[in-house]
Amino acid sequence: MSDGVWKTLRNCLGKAACRPSEPSGSELYVVAGLGNPGAAYEKTRHNVGFEVIDRLAERLGAGAEKKKFGSLVREAQAEGRKLLLVKPQTFMNRSGQAVATVLGFYRLGLERLLVVTDDAALEPGRIRLRAKGSSGGHKGLADIIEKVNSEEFARLRVGIGSCPSESMADYVLSRPSAQERVLLERAAELAAEAVLCWVRDGIEAAMNRYNSRERAGFPEGTEPEKNGLENPDETRNP
Repeated sequence: MSDGVWKTLRNCLGKAACRPSEPSGSELYVVAGLGNPGAAYEKTRHNVGFEVIDRLAERLGAGAEKKKFGSLVREAQAEGRKLLLVKPQTFMNRSGQAVATVLGFYRLGLERLLVVTDDAALEPGRIRLRAKGSSGGHKGLADIIEKVNSEEFARLRVGIGSCPSESMADYVLSRPSAQERVLLERAAELAAEAVLCWVRDGIEAAMNRYNSRERAGFPEGTEPEKNGLENPDETRNP
C-alpha cells in the first residue's frame, strides 16, 4: 500500500465524520413523516405521515429500512439530491427527539427539514404546505417545535377531517371508511409529489403549486363536506 493511500485511510479511521455509508449532510434533505409505531396503528388516520413516507420510498426506490436515530430510516435519491426518509418510532407526542437527533447528527439547518403530518382541520384528500408556523394543537408538531426550539421549518399537512360526534383521540386513532381511504391514498400520492417539488424548487414554489383545491383532487366548482375547522392552525389532533 502506498504512503498516500495509507495516509488517507488512516485519516478516515481517525475521524468520526468520515463515514462512507452515511450521506453527506451538505447535500441531504430530511423528510419526517409522523405517526405511531406498531401494527395496532397501521392505516389509522393519525399515521398518514407514515403512509406518505412509504409512498415516497416506493416511488424513489429507496434503500432498505434501518433502525437508527429512534426511527425507521430509508435513504433515497431525488432531483439530484439525497433524501433521508424518517418515521420516528417514539410515538406521536414524542416525535421531536427523533427529528432533532437526525438534524444534529448531520448538522443540518431547519431549511433542510420537511415534516409530514395529519390535519383534522382539512377535509380528507386535501393537502397544505406551510413554510413555518405553530403546532396548531398537533402534539407531534408541538414536540418537534420544542425540541428544535423553533417554528421555522416546513410542514406538509394531509387532511383527515374530523368527527364532532366522537372524541378526537378516538377519531384520529381509528381507521377511515372505504370512501375516506380512497381520498387519503390520493392525498398521499399528491403529498409525495409535493415533497419532490419542495426538494427541487423550494417551499414557496411547492406552496404555490399544491395549496389549491384542484391540486388536492377536488374538481373546480365542487366543495367537500365541511368539518367545522376552517383555519389550518386550529388543528386539534391529540
